[in-house]
Order: sequence, then C-alpha cells, then structure tokens
Amino acid sequence: MAYLLRSARYLSHDVLKETVQPGDTVIDATMGNGHDTLYLCELVGEDGRVIAFDVQAQAVESTRQRLTEAGVMNRATLYHMGHERMDEAGIKDVSAIVFNLGWLPGGDKSVTTLWETTKVALEKALSLLKKHGVLLLCAYPGHAEGDRERSEVMKFLASLPPQQYNVLHQRFPNAGPGAPENFIIQKQ
Repeated sequence: MAYLLRSARYLSHDVLKETVQPGDTVIDATMGNGHDTLYLCELVGEDGRVIAFDVQAQAVESTRQRLTEAGVMNRATLYHMGHERMDEAGIKDVSAIVFNLGWLPGGDKSVTTLWETTKVALEKALSLLKKHGVLLLCAYPGHAEGDRERSEVMKFLASLPPQQYNVLHQRFPNAGPGAPENFIIQKQ
C-alpha cells in the first residue's frame, strides 16, 4: 500500500504513532469533540495517562461520551479549563502534547482559541515535554483570529533555540487560503 500524503492532521497522527508508547503521559491541550483524546488513549494503553483541556463544557461532555463509549475513560482526566492552565494538572515528563487551534467543530464559532492564552500554553507545554517529546500544533487560519494566531505561532516557534528544539512546519500551498497548517516541535 502506498503512503498517502494527506492533511496536517494525518501527519500529526503518524508522528504520534511513532512517538507515544504504552504507559506514556500525554496532553490534549484542546480536546474539542474528543477525536485526538481518544486516539491518544488508544496509544498510551492501559497503563498510560491522557490529560485533556477545553474551555467549553460542550467539548468536555462530547469527549467524555466518546471515551466512555470506547471503554477508555479510565485512561483520561478531563479538565474544563483553558490550556494555559495545563501546569495545574501536576504532571511532567510528557511524551506528546496536541493542540488544534480555532473553534470547536460544530460549536459556537465566536468562541476561538486566542494567541494570548495559546502563547502561555505553548510556553508551559514546552517545559512539560520530556527529552525527545513532541508538541503537535494544527493552526486553522481561515478566520481573523486564526490568521493572527497562526502568524504569532510561526514567530514564536521560529524564535526557539535550535539547540533545544527541532521545529517543522507543514502546509499544502495548493489547498487554498485558510487550509490548516501543521507544526511539529521535538525537544532535544
């Protein structure tokens, strides 16, 4: 079977599959409807831990339902709070952290992630990563705040010292304006 070069989300899943091991601790910084949270629960296995955050009660409830139906709710702790507070979960040595910026799919599009809180979350996330851990961030620049957030993320990640972090930026130039862009950061 041929490898298919698909959207930013698929590359993130490929990286997670290669990075996350059973028993690891990982973070879903923006749980949304729980798709990434569920995928992470499957990757960490019975002995692993997924910590997930979202500011919207609807996201927390959708994720709880998805994980319960899949029989993996015991692997996750869901927080109804912003990702900028992830350090309050009291964890460290995290193998992977996933961010999907923008709005809750199917939710209120006036509620979006904001650069100010995302910046704080990124700083905290990088400090929680263990050596060779990865941070995966998918930005959706198809709206005003998304454009601003993607631009600021790009500047922030470009400023990271290459002796400490490898940073990869993936985009599909032929996908048109507003297409998601993927950033992969690995701690050295």
